[in-house]
Amino acid sequence: MYPYGKIRAQQENVDRGRLQVTVLNSDDNRPVENALVQISYTGDPGSVLEEVRTDSSGQTPVLDLKAPPLEYSMEPVEEQPYSEYTVQVTAEGYEPKEVAGTEVLPEVLAWQPALLRPRPESPESYQRVVIPPHTLFYNYPPKIEEAEIKPMDESGEIVLSRVVIPEYVIVHDGPVGDNSASNYYVRYRDYIKNVASSEIYATWPDDTIRANVLAIMSFTLNRVYTEWYRNKGYDFTITSSTAYDHKWIYGRNVFDTIDRVVDELFENYLSRPNVRQPILTQYCDGRQVQCRDRGWMTQWGSKSLGDQGYSPIEILRYYYGNDMYINVAEEVSGVPSSWPGYDLDIGATGDKVRQMQEQLNVIAGAYPALPQIAVDGIFGEGTKEAVRTFQNIFGLPVTGIVDYPTWYKIQEIYVGVSRIAELN
Repeated sequence: MYPYGKIRAQQENVDRGRLQVTVLNSDDNRPVENALVQISYTGDPGSVLEEVRTDSSGQTPVLDLKAPPLEYSMEPVEEQPYSEYTVQVTAEGYEPKEVAGTEVLPEVLAWQPALLRPRPESPESYQRVVIPPHTLFYNYPPKIEEAEIKPMDESGEIVLSRVVIPEYVIVHDGPVGDNSASNYYVRYRDYIKNVASSEIYATWPDDTIRANVLAIMSFTLNRVYTEWYRNKGYDFTITSSTAYDHKWIYGRNVFDTIDRVVDELFENYLSRPNVRQPILTQYCDGRQVQCRDRGWMTQWGSKSLGDQGYSPIEILRYYYGNDMYINVAEEVSGVPSSWPGYDLDIGATGDKVRQMQEQLNVIAGAYPALPQIAVDGIFGEGTKEAVRTFQNIFGLPVTGIVDYPTWYKIQEIYVGVSRIAELN
């Protein structure tokens, strides 16, 4: 039973947060238009606060909702710093879905995905996802300490010759050895965004978020590079258990501040001199679990340093030492074409512009709000307007300029709607 006091506390919250729901077909990642989305307080799903429908991009309007005071997420306090909402989604021809526990923090935008299964097997069937508490507001098992650099002289220990950003990671949704837990194929960037939204608060300073995202990515890429679990006979890349890895939560919402940082930094990881593998950058919260004496980063400590104006690398070196530096992966898997190395804007010409135009037209086949454009290799006003529309749909700064995050978002969505990755 959901405590009445908790519901009442949510209803009396004084700050405001924002929530947008995106509804997609689970079979082909295409948007579901005209889906009915109902929002209620978790624990009181019968009292609907908002009722909206999705547009041709599968998105609801951005909803303004009550949230706890901002200061609750800025210092370790006993009060819950986020509100919990239940999202109920129904659409003709699809199985209904309910997500309980969507987190809304003040002053940031929460994006809740809802993947609907087509053609329900029976009228009564529906899918329910329950999002458990945030790691900073709950006692999850502490990380079991490991060496941050894995030995390279053991037979079969290292199988990759270079650091590559994977298209997918396979997440084992439970501790190592739990054979009842499911494995999920998750796009690498989506995985990092999910973990960061589960491990830190999206209201924190940008440079604190960047430092934590870099640590999460480097840890994850160490698991990928060393084939850590596969070399032990398992069929997954990483677990969702805080005792072994990071907290990943199936079906949870992510936040715009974290989404943006991951899109900026996703090719990066942390290195030490003369060490080829990404560093297994372990961390703890620094409040419920202490780990500073191990040379690990503390999440609340990184927040304090961000408040003091420390840069991401300064925060990381404060904890991990002055010989830590930021490196860039040699390759990104699962994209048709890598970043050209410069922004595309009015006047740009050539193969990269032509390819981007072709990809936007394919995406427009799934997202009708996106206009079809001439594929001529010339970045003109029509292309710029299409880029602006794309950026608006996918939560990017609306500039009309194809910068680094926009380029890779176009690649990601193009692959998603064309299923090129599965065909190749």
